[in-house]
Amino acid sequence: MVRIGTSGWRYPSWRGDFYPSGLRQRDELAYLSRLLTAVEVNGSFYSLQRPSSYAAWASQVPDGFVFALKGGRFITHMRQLVDVETPLANFFASGVLALGDKLGPVLWQLPARQTFDEDRLAAFFELLPRTTDEAATLAARHGTALSGDRALTSAATSLPLRHALEPRHESFRSRRATDLLRAHDIATVVSDSAGTWPQLDAVTSDLVYVRLHGDTELYASGYSESALTAWAGHVQRWAGEGLDVHVYFDNDAKGHAPHDARALLELLHLAPAGAQLPPIRHVSGAHRRVGP
Repeated sequence: MVRIGTSGWRYPSWRGDFYPSGLRQRDELAYLSRLLTAVEVNGSFYSLQRPSSYAAWASQVPDGFVFALKGGRFITHMRQLVDVETPLANFFASGVLALGDKLGPVLWQLPARQTFDEDRLAAFFELLPRTTDEAATLAARHGTALSGDRALTSAATSLPLRHALEPRHESFRSRRATDLLRAHDIATVVSDSAGTWPQLDAVTSDLVYVRLHGDTELYASGYSESALTAWAGHVQRWAGEGLDVHVYFDNDAKGHAPHDARALLELLHLAPAGAQLPPIRHVSGAHRRVGP
């Protein structure tokens, strides 16, 4: 299974460009979901969302579309994975399970200052639920900050739940780190950041999770045709080895992300079935929609 999408979907610079002029903001996710095959939820990193929001998002996208979730920064950046039992319960109680069968992997992005700590990581990995049923059990232990319609502690669908870790420190480029993630079946994120952070490429799970933050300039630059062709080759190789692959473009500052995601889908011949796709043209390293 290969999924291609963007990190987030609500950006002013996309309006009148990727999103047609006049498209209502509340219809942007529905529009994107007809052209891509997945999206990474960014808001869940900054704050707990609501069950009603997750349910609304799920209702707007077609069957087969998937939401990857970015784990909360309170867990990864503030607590730095220590004493996070209740914060984890709060995260999974905040409405995650309302996505049903559209729930994809959970991304845990570490701060750049965080070095490899085997004991700390192993303890965190042990806490992570591996099925939606386990997530519901964990969610039931949420803190008092969540109550009433702010908490969802049941799973309508019993599904596996996979996790990916995005380290941003060179100390993770080690056999010990690779062995630990592999032992806990945690995907190591392949992060392309124009040289800002280490690009790790060890396969540590049956999931390969790729985040493309910018080809030559972090968050800002588009991916050239040759760069996208190279990434398409990597995706085909991983998929040919029987691995599930998720690719999310995070080069959204100047609106390149959705165009690059569409271009990669076309290179892989994976455009969503039945979608009426406007043609793409190549302009100075970016892929732009032609027409209104």
